Amino acid sequence: MNKTYLALACASGLLFACGGEQTTSESEEAMVETTVSTESEWIDLFDGETLNGWHKYGGGSVGKAWKVENGELYLDAVNKDGWQTGDGGDIVTDEEFENFHLKYDWKIAKNGNSGVIFYIHESDEYQYPWQTGPEMQVLDNDGHPDAKIVSHRAGDLYDLIVSSEEVVNPAEQWNEAEIIANNGSLQFILNGTTIINTTMWTPDWEELIANSKFKDMPGFGTYKKGRIALQDHGDLVYYRNIKLKKL
Repeated sequence: MNKTYLALACASGLLFACGGEQTTSESEEAMVETTVSTESEWIDLFDGETLNGWHKYGGGSVGKAWKVENGELYLDAVNKDGWQTGDGGDIVTDEEFENFHLKYDWKIAKNGNSGVIFYIHESDEYQYPWQTGPEMQVLDNDGHPDAKIVSHRAGDLYDLIVSSEEVVNPAEQWNEAEIIANNGSLQFILNGTTIINTTMWTPDWEELIANSKFKDMPGFGTYKKGRIALQDHGDLVYYRNIKLKKL
């Protein structure tokens, strides 16, 4: 067999894989296994049909104001009770996460407010998730009064760092968000644009907290492993495609 035919045969998969030790079928099987392994690294935190894997912060089942329909998880805020929703409350993952890449889509009602909070330490010591966990803000920037406060707008690291640019879609439109937390490095991505890039648990991080509304909360921003929460802020909000990869 001449060298030209050998090269063509190898390229078309008719002979052994380049080293000659693995058959074409074995090579294809290995490729499939690698693909499956890569895809399975992503965990669906929301299966699109149930509230499995979630509970109400502080314990107990998810309140009935949180509903699932058409592959979406939403908070029915008709029964508003103060700044939260009757039969609602913040919900958190059953599992705690350390280093992770989180992806999710969100859509907020007009004048609405919510958020995704992470590294939450759930205990009787803390009444709410935001007393320990940092938050990626979910907000109608055009309608909610919180948008008048710098660092409280959609995509911001709430009350700590302002987004580098504003790329949020208007109320009632979907946004694609990502939170990447890996060994202290923290990135927020919104609609394909990196808008926050910082490092946690450093002197600069501690200074940010000291100059924020969380300054009198000794547990805030200190935990390096914790739950992830969807916030009940008393407004209609939708989430979907919530998935996570452990890093």
